[in-house]
Amino acid sequence: MDRREKRQAQYVLANMVVDLVRSRSLKAGHHLTEQWLAQELSVSRTPVRAALRLLADAGLVESRARQGFFLAKDADRLDRSQSLKVPATPEQDLYASVVRDRISGRLPDSMTQTEFARRYAVNRIVLLRMLSRMADEGLIARNKGQGWTFQPGLDSVRALRASYDFRVTLEPAGLLLASFFADPAVLGRLRSDHETILAAPSPPPPGILFELDAAFHETLASFSGNAYFVQAVQQQNRLRRLLEYQGYENRHRIRIWIAEHLAVLEALANGDRQQAARRLTAHLENALSASPSPDGTVVPVPVSPPNGRGSTSAIGRDPVPDVHAGAGS
Repeated sequence: MDRREKRQAQYVLANMVVDLVRSRSLKAGHHLTEQWLAQELSVSRTPVRAALRLLADAGLVESRARQGFFLAKDADRLDRSQSLKVPATPEQDLYASVVRDRISGRLPDSMTQTEFARRYAVNRIVLLRMLSRMADEGLIARNKGQGWTFQPGLDSVRALRASYDFRVTLEPAGLLLASFFADPAVLGRLRSDHETILAAPSPPPPGILFELDAAFHETLASFSGNAYFVQAVQQQNRLRRLLEYQGYENRHRIRIWIAEHLAVLEALANGDRQQAARRLTAHLENALSASPSPDGTVVPVPVSPPNGRGSTSAIGRDPVPDVHAGAGS
């Protein structure tokens, strides 16, 4: 583990300490001993000490000479918005650069490892980690000979429109199948995951946002009880991964599509599948209206009917708000 990776791990551990404090409802002034935290978090005392120093710098704990660290606030005053922003690792920075360059058309379909290393001036270990991650996510594949090839995706406005037409037809319909069943515990976890992102001081890396977005749609498809729906949504997620990364940098748009996800989850929790289907249709239509095309521009999709209140879903009469949801879809 290099220095940047170690630093990142310290931030992650610091946020774990905050989560532990909240789960135990500890009060201000509570003595946070290194030994107790190390036992609870299954780590050694050295990284715990580093994590506590970070929390002290953030004003969440107090460092007292020759006494240790003490909680500076009651647990109920520590919310997710006070989590520390985790710095990126070298491979995460490289990953983001490669995705941006591929989306903008600056990279060819196939490249050798040497060409990657020369273009981005990175060492072999960082490069291999980045390529391995991209391969695991289905963005790139190793050639039989030398080099790597980017996998097909939604690389044209026409393909993007066709994808959303397909998803608007398929995904809301899955919520209305007789075999549909929404697991309350899974709904709760999804809602919590979305609320955590909303409360964070800054958006997480694009990869985490995409995984949250994809998990939302794949989970709803799994509730349908129909394996073909799940397979279709998974395929669409694989195709849209690369293109939609460029929409995860606008915090306002992120908040909008997360709010739309939460509205769908709320309707399902209330047992109103018709409303959930209408909200999901609206969300997908909004996402298309705000999705960046492969050349970086926004796809011009009219979303307002003559009445000026927003487009009307084929499933119901709830108007689609004239807002841009950003890449999340």
